[in-house]
Amino acid sequence: MSTPPVQLIRPGQFASDAHYYARVPNTRLHPLVRSFLSLGNQRMVQRYCHLHPEADPAAVAQVLSTVPRSFRWAGADLLHVTDERGVRGNIVIETNSCPSGQKSMPLRKEDDDLGGYRLLLERSFLPMVRAARKLPEGRLAVLWDKNEMETSGYAAALADLTGEPVLRVHLPRDGWEAHARFDAGVLSILHEGQWEPIRAAFRYVTQQPWTRIPPITRTLIYNPVLACLAGGRNKLLASKAYDLFNADMAPTGLGIRVPETIWDVALPEVPLWVERMGGVAVVKDPYSNAGQGVFTITSARELQAFMDTKHRYDRFIVQALVGNLGWTSRTQGARLYHVGTVPDRHNRIYVADTRFMVGVGPEGFFPIAIYARRAAEPLADALTDSTDSWSMLGTNLSVKTEDGWTTASNRLMLMDERDFNRLGLGLDDLTEAYLQTCMAVIAIDRMAERLRSARNTFRRRLFRSLVPDPALVEEIAL
Repeated sequence: MSTPPVQLIRPGQFASDAHYYARVPNTRLHPLVRSFLSLGNQRMVQRYCHLHPEADPAAVAQVLSTVPRSFRWAGADLLHVTDERGVRGNIVIETNSCPSGQKSMPLRKEDDDLGGYRLLLERSFLPMVRAARKLPEGRLAVLWDKNEMETSGYAAALADLTGEPVLRVHLPRDGWEAHARFDAGVLSILHEGQWEPIRAAFRYVTQQPWTRIPPITRTLIYNPVLACLAGGRNKLLASKAYDLFNADMAPTGLGIRVPETIWDVALPEVPLWVERMGGVAVVKDPYSNAGQGVFTITSARELQAFMDTKHRYDRFIVQALVGNLGWTSRTQGARLYHVGTVPDRHNRIYVADTRFMVGVGPEGFFPIAIYARRAAEPLADALTDSTDSWSMLGTNLSVKTEDGWTTASNRLMLMDERDFNRLGLGLDDLTEAYLQTCMAVIAIDRMAERLRSARNTFRRRLFRSLVPDPALVEEIAL
């Protein structure tokens, strides 16, 4: 039975088995992860600066206490890497607006089923709604296009916390106009034959959300689509935002660590940049997510397969690929390769990334959820002409099918007493990942403010100059 596009969720409908993966409620949070989550920002600043004497303590504290205007909820995907000298660290692969993660996070308090759903709504979304001025009259809503498990959890938790019914509204790429519309920036939803205005909406619309939702609205949208265009769902502009942030923060000893990235690459230019990186690179459609539009290139065969693919957009980014010690991209800096998981009983090491989800409240950032994802196949020591690089480098769990989306949950690694040990991470690795995530969010929020005019409108001309891709510009709803 298909889910109706508009549902009224009443208080008392939250059910753990519907909003978490089946294995999550029965797991225990790893003691080290629990210890990290209990540190608080002040102690994290102290610990990070103790290990990084090059960092300005005041700057680190300022990062964690920053309150972005637009980008209040994010998840960064990070790789744990090392170089030929054995210097380890985390690098940011991408930063996602409105990310998944709650359904994969063991509970901090075993008697609180709402878990991270409560944490994000109580400490970030609801304070933002209460502080907002001149909101239109109307209901609260949760907007979604995929991830039914988490979006139903947010809607049920929001109804419980506010004591009022919440509309849960499906906004797919096609057909959404039948039950949703924007009029002078106010979102209205068709419910039981009546158009009901929405004062604030929690958004989990992640697939090109700018095709349905304007960048700036009178209805409070959390996160606004402006944050997605500025880098939360736009890898190209995120890369530019990171560069601007790093230039500004250079005197403080802080910076976002990312793979070497080439922007604004036209399709015919892609082979040139792949060759420049030694024939090993990652090519990305900058505006897709959930693992869509990402191509790992380690051979002429894989490069040709990318060139033969029909592409939706006109511009790409080419990034250094992190591989194994014997095969990784040639860059201007150190050659990086995966630390990977602890070897299993067959001595196999797998690539794994870490998703770090953060929220922002009135006092700054706080961690919400962490999980890891491993690749399907172990990391190879050497490449062959028939190597399927995506199977040993691709970690995303979302799988698009003809009937919608499904999840390869067998590759999910929880922060529990079993899986966490296999990642080989320590408390200081988590602290660095947290700080890298927060800096990436701030960088993108600063870009979002550059795209907001003094009259609180979207600066379309500036966006067009920063993102010279007519196919994307034409999709933006205004």
